[in-house]
Amino acid sequence: MMAQNQPDTTRTQAGAVISASNLSLTFETNDGPVHALKDVDLTINKGEFVSFIGPSGCGKTTFLRVLADLEQPTDGTVSVNGMTPREARRKRAYGFVFQAAGLYPWRTIAGNIKLPLEIMGIPKAEQKQLVEEVLDLVHLSGFENKFPWQLSGGMQQRASIARALSFQADILLMDEPFGALDEIVRDHLNEQLLELWAKTNKTIGFVTHSIPEAVYLSTKIVVMSPRPGRVTEVIESPLPRERPLDIRESPEFLELAHRVREGLRAGHEDDV
Repeated sequence: MMAQNQPDTTRTQAGAVISASNLSLTFETNDGPVHALKDVDLTINKGEFVSFIGPSGCGKTTFLRVLADLEQPTDGTVSVNGMTPREARRKRAYGFVFQAAGLYPWRTIAGNIKLPLEIMGIPKAEQKQLVEEVLDLVHLSGFENKFPWQLSGGMQQRASIARALSFQADILLMDEPFGALDEIVRDHLNEQLLELWAKTNKTIGFVTHSIPEAVYLSTKIVVMSPRPGRVTEVIESPLPRERPLDIRESPEFLELAHRVREGLRAGHEDDV
């Protein structure tokens, strides 16, 4: 077994924020080994919005969890901002948004958002200012004294995003944050997420099962195969950065969605 999580700086490209080389991860279970990731090579550059799409169990979430130091690879190398994932976690180089909002019901929205700031020992006056700033970014100003149960599911997820933004990390990792929401709310949050990305210029890694969502949001789409998860194709988006919802009816959007769908189909066929 190779040394875990050690970045291969000789292979990290200039400008790369996230870099993985020959990355593999195998879980040992009572029923035998489960090969979650295999030989993943990927570079994500500063300011990119990168979506990961593939069938359930293909390793999309596992890859994000490796970047966040929540899982340890069994082979290969990975770096986050030129550091190991563990160093990046300790230096709070990224924010992580999970599938569920994960807000503490006994804390107000402001209390939930400032929790990481309290842990970091940020002065209270600065905490208040940062909370106000991120609430404005996610369009939740005026809801700081509400409790999670008083907000809709979409608003709770926006509060979760605000919490991940509060300590001003350059990288935002998002694990299918809108998957449980209805289509109308999801469309609205997709628009707001693009607006937030344009304002902050963060590097975003986004897991989704939705082809339209991946195409609408991304500058780069990473297509993954069924287990063991491999990157079968990386598709650069030709769409402009400013994307109204009706761009989804354009020929360019439909052509890109078709290419992603074909990539997913080809990944399945390779494993037959």
